[in-house]
Amino acid sequence: MDNDLLDKIVISFFLFPEEDHKKLHKEPPSEALYPDLTSKSRSRTSILAKRSLDIVGSLFCLLLFSPFFLIFSLLIKLTSKGPVLFKQERIGQFGRKFKCLKFRSMYLNNDPTIHKQFVQQLIAGKVDVNRSECGGGTSTPYKIQRDPRVTPIGNILRKSSLDELPQFWNVFVGDMSLVGPRPPIAYEVECYDVWHKRRVLEVKPGITGLWQVVGRSSTAFDDMVRLDLKYVRDWSIWLDIKLLLKTPWVVITGKGGH
Repeated sequence: MDNDLLDKIVISFFLFPEEDHKKLHKEPPSEALYPDLTSKSRSRTSILAKRSLDIVGSLFCLLLFSPFFLIFSLLIKLTSKGPVLFKQERIGQFGRKFKCLKFRSMYLNNDPTIHKQFVQQLIAGKVDVNRSECGGGTSTPYKIQRDPRVTPIGNILRKSSLDELPQFWNVFVGDMSLVGPRPPIAYEVECYDVWHKRRVLEVKPGITGLWQVVGRSSTAFDDMVRLDLKYVRDWSIWLDIKLLLKTPWVVITGKGGH
């Protein structure tokens, strides 16, 4: 190579992380190298606002729906054997496991294989979300239509999403948020592509969210994840309030809004 060209070649480097920690306090850190650090101070107020909304909203809903807790508990006990509540291990923010609460909608000792296979096919894009096995637009894509494991009262609760009312307790104790991505099951996460996993890293899982309001069961899995990530990118306390106000209509009609 020509010596003149070699003289023009410049090699630069940046030691990361810096060994001189004092430098971090004298000069503002680079946003390119420390995106979390530079945004931390801006997000503290937002995080506090979201958590405050979760506490107030979940406590209000627990009190508001307390009569339904009693009614559903009696119906579940009278129509099938087993506990009123179903506790399932779910994956929360940063991969933290927690017990997600639901009203029990299935018979005891059921085989989860049918759901595992369905979830694997759904994530792989091999399931038509508009067909009846996904709920036909009246449920979520993870609830199989005409599932033989579901009790009669459980079928009503699942179609109306009322089986998820106990999750307000998960929100109150901090496992979940009122608004956020749906909390996945461990065997679901095992099927995720790398970019899918961002939905369990960015924010706490929620009872409702952007994809539930916009798409519901008519949304393919990849599109559902994109909506979750769009929610994270566009988040504001007003977006949470807007989605919360739209959720009752979506639950009643069984269709996503736009």
